[in-house]
Amino acid sequence: MRKMKKYLAAAMSAAMVAGLAVVPAQAEEAAGSVYYLNFKPEQAEQWEALAETYTEETGVPVTVVTAASGTYESQLKSEMAKEEAPTLFQVNGPVGLATWKDYCYDLKDSEIYSYLKSDDFALKDGDSVLGIAYVIETYGIIYNKALLADYCALDGAVISDASEITNFETLKAVADDIQARKDELGVLGAFTSAGMDSSSDWRFKTHLANLPIYYEYQADGIDSTDAIKGTYLDNYKAVWDMYITDATCEPTMIASMTAEDAAAEFALGEAVFYQNGTWEYGNITGNEVADEDLGMLPIYIGVEGEENQGLCTGSENYWCVNAKASEEDIQATLDFMAWVVSSDEGRSSLAFDMGFATPFTTFTEEYQAENPLLDAANEYIDAGKTSVAWCFTTMPSEEWKNGVGSALLEYAQGTGEWDGVVTAFVDGWAAEVAATAE
Repeated sequence: MRKMKKYLAAAMSAAMVAGLAVVPAQAEEAAGSVYYLNFKPEQAEQWEALAETYTEETGVPVTVVTAASGTYESQLKSEMAKEEAPTLFQVNGPVGLATWKDYCYDLKDSEIYSYLKSDDFALKDGDSVLGIAYVIETYGIIYNKALLADYCALDGAVISDASEITNFETLKAVADDIQARKDELGVLGAFTSAGMDSSSDWRFKTHLANLPIYYEYQADGIDSTDAIKGTYLDNYKAVWDMYITDATCEPTMIASMTAEDAAAEFALGEAVFYQNGTWEYGNITGNEVADEDLGMLPIYIGVEGEENQGLCTGSENYWCVNAKASEEDIQATLDFMAWVVSSDEGRSSLAFDMGFATPFTTFTEEYQAENPLLDAANEYIDAGKTSVAWCFTTMPSEEWKNGVGSALLEYAQGTGEWDGVVTAFVDGWAAEVAATAE
């Protein structure tokens, strides 16, 4: 991420924070409309409800279309080719911005940019602000504190308390033992199913793959590359082997397992561990796992010094405004964005309905998400642990991710070797970078 610049909060008067207008100043004059192509299917209903509220208050039409999981980039390309293209869309970081830069309106003079806590949360091209992160998220290994405590109470348990899991060696020893004693503990497996359909495979071809990339970047002192070396792919393999063997289903079944399956397995207390993020709270709460029993561990992969590692924190959700839209639609979109992060309705929806942690000064103390997974993330920060950056935003393309995902699945099913994953990871990276350059 870019070096942190000074916060903009000091430039805002107390009156601006305390007396935020519910309706944007330009709303009464707005003649345009808003079309938001939403990246996050888990918040589709909330965005649609928020759009309806805004239209009722202002008369400005707001359409929200949500791309299916794993299809955002292809749908964005399709929608941008239409006459009625999205006025508000998302890119996932620098690589996404490189593809869509010519479509991005400069937000440096916008109201929403004035609310941003730091340029650390902006995508910039020189002095131009082309994207603004609207949610900061964290992922790791979510775990059921009650089930893990039950395991720790068993005779011969590898650990006596969850706090002892500070590296991959211990995590794997615990997972192996839970798997071997799953009937005794009353679970189906240590980990939820590693589903590899399009609703779930991003957890492994993107989020898990972030770890070997992060540590390679750290070792080489870089923040992106045209030629990944794969230095830590043996570590990637070790984690993947654990995920597919210490699990609720056989490795041969994961092709048909979904994100919904994994969420249900964890929410119903059928698994102890579940790789996912803070955004998943809404799918877990209200079932068998009490909020006070939700914890999160770092994704340890067996590198030196990982006891000081925290959770993976960042954003791949940067709002961009379509510069090729009409002036009226651009202004309507800017007004809508400002309303979302400054009105009572918008802030309540993002914080409480969607459970987001946001990078805006407008989210004062009374608009902080009630999410125990966010609390867990903050505990690692407070303990001085080093957060893992979201390096996956530098992955060369969605095609590269798909190649890695296919190779992971073939390896798990026994129809391919780990060398296939290495080839997809390393050679595939170089090929996609070259294809993009062309």
